[in-house]
Amino acid sequence: MLDAVRLVGLLAEPGRRRIVAAMVLGAVSLDDIATTAGLTTREAVDALDRMESAGLVESGADSTWILLEEAFKVAARAAAPPPRPTQHADEPESHQRVLDRSFVDRRLVHLPSKRSQRLIVLEHLALRFEPGQHYSERQVNAALREAHDDTAALRRYLVDEGFMDRADGEYWRSGGRIE
Repeated sequence: MLDAVRLVGLLAEPGRRRIVAAMVLGAVSLDDIATTAGLTTREAVDALDRMESAGLVESGADSTWILLEEAFKVAARAAAPPPRPTQHADEPESHQRVLDRSFVDRRLVHLPSKRSQRLIVLEHLALRFEPGQHYSERQVNAALREAHDDTAALRRYLVDEGFMDRADGEYWRSGGRIE
């Protein structure tokens, strides 16, 4: 298997990169590959032999060459870091990815622009408040400040999206799921 380090090493030589480019553009015969890449036939043969032994190209029975483009995907996937464990294991699986992108160490770092994702984040914030309990604006600000400094915007979003209601200077949770 061609790993990312070996693939990069293989493509560190400009002539081999030009051969890959020629093949991506549709060159399949040795003459077409060499001409498109701007190499001599000998240089192209040497480069193709090296790339074939590494598993990046294959020679066909009809004297054509095939770029194994899947090798790039395989190498990239193998080199990718393992996924970070979710910081929101207590949330539904469908919400974990949105919350992991939006929060770092319980701090809101990104409020999604897509409404469906923003609602997930707002519901997560609303869970900081007990249903039926009334809170002063100061108490709501204190709870929201743990997540983000712009408490006025978060309060407004929570009210506008029906997660909280307000009247007479008090707020209470009126939406979202019950844990």
